[in-house]
Amino acid sequence: MKRLLQHFVKDKASIFGRRFSLCIFGKRISMLLTIEKWFDKISHVIGHLCSGLMLVMMLNIFYDVFMRYLFKSGSIALQEMEWHLFSVIILLGTSYALMEDSHVRVDVLYAKFSDKKKALVNIFGAIVFMMPIALLVALSSVGFVMEAFTSNEISSDPGGLTHRWILKALIPFSFWLLIFMTLGFIIKNINIYRGVTKAYFRKQEEL
Repeated sequence: MKRLLQHFVKDKASIFGRRFSLCIFGKRISMLLTIEKWFDKISHVIGHLCSGLMLVMMLNIFYDVFMRYLFKSGSIALQEMEWHLFSVIILLGTSYALMEDSHVRVDVLYAKFSDKKKALVNIFGAIVFMMPIALLVALSSVGFVMEAFTSNEISSDPGGLTHRWILKALIPFSFWLLIFMTLGFIIKNINIYRGVTKAYFRKQEEL
């Protein structure tokens, strides 16, 4: 009877301690998960935008080819719009691919790492390589945009698109966006390293 009572008290104390710990650290954990979820929502918006632009680009290519080969009516503007749209998709899609962790990796060592080691590698790479390079491009490309804006740069081909500065302005914008989304990528990997995921947090709340 005494042992049963001791086990009962010990179990209750363990449950109380776990709930107390969750109460103390739960808000901090919940905040990190909320921030991660917020970044994921932004990432999904970017992904949907890129998907829409991809559809527009495909329709543009289809129409251009259709008119050129069937009606002998080509358009320089439509041809330029194809690679303009492609550039926008690549520049914006980089941030989406980062959050989805879908960038191509060529690393035989990384594939064998545990989730925690992968998270550490991701955090280190994001801070040491990703952010400095993105910051360098974001800052150095501003002059490139201003030059195109002040000179009112247009296509060198007759019938081409005007206002080239709009497309070029996406270079610093996309890299500032990449820096911003890198913060979300770091937070996501901090949660992974700590073993704190949405499923884990729900499970702890149920205990």
